[in-house]
Amino acid sequence: MSNDKSTPDTDSLISYPSSFPIKVMGLKVDGLVHALTAIAVQFDPDFDASTIELRESKGGKYLGVTLNITATSRTQLDDLYRTLSGHPMVKVVL
Repeated sequence: MSNDKSTPDTDSLISYPSSFPIKVMGLKVDGLVHALTAIAVQFDPDFDASTIELRESKGGKYLGVTLNITATSRTQLDDLYRTLSGHPMVKVVL
């Protein structure tokens, strides 16, 4: 048994830095995309809002938003997921 303690980044299947899509589902309300963009910029200062992809639900009640961020570490991704999941407009983060 090895005493080597690996860090979360070395256990990851993701190579850092890399482009990483995060899918967010929320109610289709004014301000959702703006709020998600502001959060993305907090964790990726070079986030390009022009890369956001939107998909409306069949009934039009929900909006799927894909944010393509530059992932720099496992910690960054974990913190981003927690922040997005805790936002009152967000229902699901994948």
